Amino acid sequence: MSKKEVLIAALSRGRYSFSKGWYKFSRNPLSVLGLIIIFLVILAAVLAPYITPYPEQAGPFTNFREASLPPSLTHLSGTDSMGRDIFTRVIFGYRFSLMLAVVVLGLSIPPGVILGLIAGYYQRTWIEIAIMRVTDVFLSVPPLVLALAITVMLSPNLFNQMIAISFMWWTWYCRLVYTMTTSLCQEDFVHEAELTGAGKAHILLREILPNCIAPILTKMTLDMGLVIIVGASLSFIGLGVQPPKPGLGTMVADGAKRLPAEWWTAIFPALAIVIIILAFNLAGDGLRDMFAVEEV
Repeated sequence: MSKKEVLIAALSRGRYSFSKGWYKFSRNPLSVLGLIIIFLVILAAVLAPYITPYPEQAGPFTNFREASLPPSLTHLSGTDSMGRDIFTRVIFGYRFSLMLAVVVLGLSIPPGVILGLIAGYYQRTWIEIAIMRVTDVFLSVPPLVLALAITVMLSPNLFNQMIAISFMWWTWYCRLVYTMTTSLCQEDFVHEAELTGAGKAHILLREILPNCIAPILTKMTLDMGLVIIVGASLSFIGLGVQPPKPGLGTMVADGAKRLPAEWWTAIFPALAIVIIILAFNLAGDGLRDMFAVEEV
């Protein structure tokens, strides 16, 4: 068989495998709904300056003549005590939440995966003991408490919030990859690579890591919602996005002071958080089923 024929056969198998997985994903209407919501939220966040009715109210702005107005056709989600349109600020708030989730996972996944691979491959050595004991120490502390402690020591802003959450989030990926690596090291393909003289880096990155991608992607999708809710919790107590920037947690905290009279100032930002977290969870469930089909 020529190289061209081999390449065509490999691409055909890849398309067939993906089609099976996508079929399983599409058979779950809730997962498809979650994916659609995620796409719409990302699109709205990117195009926020162009699709929101009052983009200038996402920053420093006051209009006391329209302060604390209930939902109407003019202001779909009402206005806050400064006269700012809540719907506009929620859409812009999605920008900060999504940015937080992407940066946190981007900073925490690579070191967690690498350390998990190393600890799982070098079993019953001081390397495994050192890495996993440090991981266990971090895992013993609730994530929100550890992020809160770190954030308190830094200035309350979005950048420091990202650093604080990233500092403790890598442990989950380290534990996940460590568990999978210890199991994969017993497989024949790893022993064959060792017998043929393959280097440690080749075995870890070319043989073991590709078999960990599916669980990592599934967990990453689920973690997007978890990171957003941790970030919103920190913003709720004033340790995240600072006013006048429209952080979703900050908006909920400000609106909670005016309940129940001005209920819309807290309900709509809180509902926005619930929607995006639910969407990522639904999509993550479908992604897990999709990869499960590919592994059969």
